[in-house]
Amino acid sequence: MGSAAQLAAAVLMMAGFPALMLAALVPSVPAFAAAAAVTYLADHYLHRKGSYLINRLSKVRAGLSIRFLIRQLLLVLLLARLSLADNLIYYGAIACFIAFYGLQAPHGALVQLIRNRRRMPVATRNVDLKSRIRIPDAPPRRLLHRSAEKMLHLDLFAVAGILLAAQVKSALVGFVGIGITVAVATLYVLALMPYVRGRKIPPNAEKVLAAVDDWLGEYKPETVLYFSGSKDSAYQVNMWLDTMENLDSKPLIILRERAILNNLAPTTVPVICVPGGVHLMNMDLSTVRVALYAANVGKNIHMLRVPTIKHVFIGHGDSDKLASVNPFSKVYDEVWTAGRAGRDRYAIADVGVRDDDIVEVGRPQLAPIQTWQGVPEGRIPTVLYAPTWEGWDDNPGNTSILLAGENIVRKLVAADPPVRVLYKPHPFTGTRSKDAKAAHQRITALVRKAAAERAADSRFVTDSAAQAQARTELARIEARIAQLAGNGGDKGRDEAEATRDGQADVARHEEVARLRAEWNEVYWRSFPTWEHRVITGSEPRLYDCFNVSDAMVSDISSVVSDFIASGKPYAVTDSAEVGAEEFKRNNTAVRAAVILSNSADELGELLSAVRDPAADPLAEDRKELKQYLLGPDEPASIDQFNTAVANLALKAETRNVGQESRIAAATAESELANAVPGQRVSSAGDTDGVGTG
Repeated sequence: MGSAAQLAAAVLMMAGFPALMLAALVPSVPAFAAAAAVTYLADHYLHRKGSYLINRLSKVRAGLSIRFLIRQLLLVLLLARLSLADNLIYYGAIACFIAFYGLQAPHGALVQLIRNRRRMPVATRNVDLKSRIRIPDAPPRRLLHRSAEKMLHLDLFAVAGILLAAQVKSALVGFVGIGITVAVATLYVLALMPYVRGRKIPPNAEKVLAAVDDWLGEYKPETVLYFSGSKDSAYQVNMWLDTMENLDSKPLIILRERAILNNLAPTTVPVICVPGGVHLMNMDLSTVRVALYAANVGKNIHMLRVPTIKHVFIGHGDSDKLASVNPFSKVYDEVWTAGRAGRDRYAIADVGVRDDDIVEVGRPQLAPIQTWQGVPEGRIPTVLYAPTWEGWDDNPGNTSILLAGENIVRKLVAADPPVRVLYKPHPFTGTRSKDAKAAHQRITALVRKAAAERAADSRFVTDSAAQAQARTELARIEARIAQLAGNGGDKGRDEAEATRDGQADVARHEEVARLRAEWNEVYWRSFPTWEHRVITGSEPRLYDCFNVSDAMVSDISSVVSDFIASGKPYAVTDSAEVGAEEFKRNNTAVRAAVILSNSADELGELLSAVRDPAADPLAEDRKELKQYLLGPDEPASIDQFNTAVANLALKAETRNVGQESRIAAATAESELANAVPGQRVSSAGDTDGVGTG
């Protein structure tokens, strides 16, 4: 249900309809009015909160329209039980509800038509279409937002009037309510009509696509980041936005799903969302020389088919998972890995990716990760538990959540000397497996219970004044970020308006980035440094959690490879329990880790390394592994990345020039051969036959 309040509203709404029937049969006007008020208010509240129950009711044919219709039919039953079947108000009520539902069809059709006509073939950000085509304002938000619910609630005037008429035995007040309902519903339909024709609708698809091509011809993009996926996978493209902003060549981001665009983080890079494959294949990308792919998905074929572009798989993380050596990677011209480890993975996997096609570019995203300097004096160590999700199958090695998670957290919160625990699960945790979801909830409860017990322990001192000041500062920063997002974001605008006005304000973008960095610093000051914490959502980011932690416990995933950049001690759980030595042989990133069994009995080794770095037996191993996995610190990873882009663009240009030369030579040869009938051109270029005497 989402919350106790939503659960209570759902119970009241479900109980309200039997109460309505009972009140109609008794009959009792006051009881019917009270039950109707409860169902109206509960229904409205659940819709406003987007409750899960509302969605489920529509799946079992108890949707919004049906609920309103049942209430109206029960009102007619009430009138009949009150012996008003021969009264004008009875016939007026029936006529009103028939007319009211007659207006639902044109209302729904108009709303859908407006939405369809305002849905552009492409949606963009940071692309200047405003100067090329006319995109009109969207209808006022009040007309389209939750339109079906608003239209149905207009029956409230008629229902109230009819109930009052039944109570006071006067039809006049009932007809007043009926008149208001029918009139307002008619006006609602009429208010929508202007937005389905003329200058109120955007240009057709042909004109929009022509405008996009015109912009592409002027901008001349050189490097494209291409991405397709579900809305939950937006993080995979978001992690590359900073890198795209720092490219030496002209960047462009191409997305295939509107849901990804809606979840894309703010960026100054031009973005084009092209849901239609045909539209993409007809788009003018003649200046693009390098295409970067962050995921292996079926829709990649629509870009891979372009021969003038060199295609590169860059992925969305560096780990020993099977996805990191997907045989599909053979379709790309090159595969870019962070360091030598990625190259060796492909060699060992033997999936057809040639060693010559692998380029080591480092991990530009890891620049914000700070190198460990030891636990600051006066602060207890912080251990981050960042497990990955359960994956698409039931392999016990996918995640530690199921078998080890609770053991890990119990031992950490009970550690002596004490440590602080930060629990940050993967955003997909529990999306496929109910057992993983239940385990996550139990771990969350463990952390929060331990936090409450520690808060009541006199050994842990709280600087309430400083934390209150930090929370006040946090609220100020959040308000400013919300203000900036409101001024330049897409909130309240439809797709067409967001495309028209979606030009990033660079100054605002930079201020938001500065405020987010400030927010992160203040966030960690807003609660005690000893307080256990469950961290979900996009903020604070995973790398921010890295920077405030002194050690990490995780699973086989790119999280481990990224954390190695910090040089801090870490532990990885062998959830499949293959044994420490076999686990290290199979997974490069754990060669400098403390290996945990599902009992988590080995956690003491990790905590000892944090408390006494000088006696840490794995410190040198971590340094060597960092370079093996992530490449050298110099030159900077972004410089390595830019060099790789430039080199591949040169290869693409060389190939294209060669193709043009071969085509030109073939054309010239064909024209010369056809110049004189019967004449043949020899391989030496001299003519044979005619004219050789």
